Order: sequence, then C-alpha cells, then structure tokens
Amino acid sequence: MEELISSIVILVDTREKINSHITDYFDRKEIKYKKKALSYGDYSFMIPANEKLGILRDLYFTNSCVIERKASLEEISGNLTKERDRFEKELCLAPKTKVLLIENASYEDIATGNYDTKYNRKSFIASIHSFWFKYNIPIMFMPNNQYSGLFIREYFEYFLKNYLR
Repeated sequence: MEELISSIVILVDTREKINSHITDYFDRKEIKYKKKALSYGDYSFMIPANEKLGILRDLYFTNSCVIERKASLEEISGNLTKERDRFEKELCLAPKTKVLLIENASYEDIATGNYDTKYNRKSFIASIHSFWFKYNIPIMFMPNNQYSGLFIREYFEYFLKNYLR
C-alpha cells in the first residue's frame, strides 16, 4: 500500500498559472507532479504503470477525483457572478468526488465582507452554500496558502486509500 501511495503523480492543469507556492512545496517534499490538460478541475492524480505492483498501465483518476482551486475570494466571486453559467456547467460535468479549495480566505472573511469586490455578503454566503449542496462540492478555505500543496497531496492520498478499500 505504501509503495502504491508513494507512486502518486499529481496532475496540474496546464491552465493553472500562478501556483508556484504549490509546485515549490511539491519540489521541496519530492512529490511527483506533471502538467497535463485536465477536462475538469485544476488538480487530479494518476498512478504510473508498475509491473511489480501489478499495474500494467497508467491509471488516471481525472474522471474520478479533482480539486478546483481559487486563489482568492475575489476570484471565486467572479465565478459566482460574471462567470456563473460557465462555472456551473463545469461543476455539472466534474466528477462526483471534488472539492473547491479557496486560498487566502476564510469563511469569516465572507461573513464580514473582508474581500475586494462588490458582491453582496449575503449573496456570497448563499451562493457558497447553494453550490456546495447543488453540485456536491465541499469547500475548503485555506487562509494561509502555504498549506495548499499539503492539502492537495493528502486529499488524493486519502481518496486513493478509501477507493482501494
């Protein structure tokens, strides 16, 4: 099991641009990753073929488990307002297992209006909760984005462990 878990390769969508805090974490911790165009989400993972483990071909989990990352409340508020239709279509097509990771923010920031957009606080809260239930997408706030890389790696590790049970 440990050898299988350690063989995880994080897939980073090619459209992910400002994420050096994440890839630097992967580099420091020697976590394997590669850039790949993903149909859904910003991050997913794969297990490379490994004859010793009986894995005869690469196994991709891009249609099973993804992370959608937003760098700030300002970014997600744009998705929930101007780009709402596009964002909802993405979530409809995304795999059942997914999470929305919102960096540099907390629920308290939304509740107190501590963000730089004109999005009404009450509407923001309503949209966050509605999307959670409507699209089965839990929301993880990451006030200090230095832990985003850790969260991404652990999310996929524990998905895989539970998938194999």
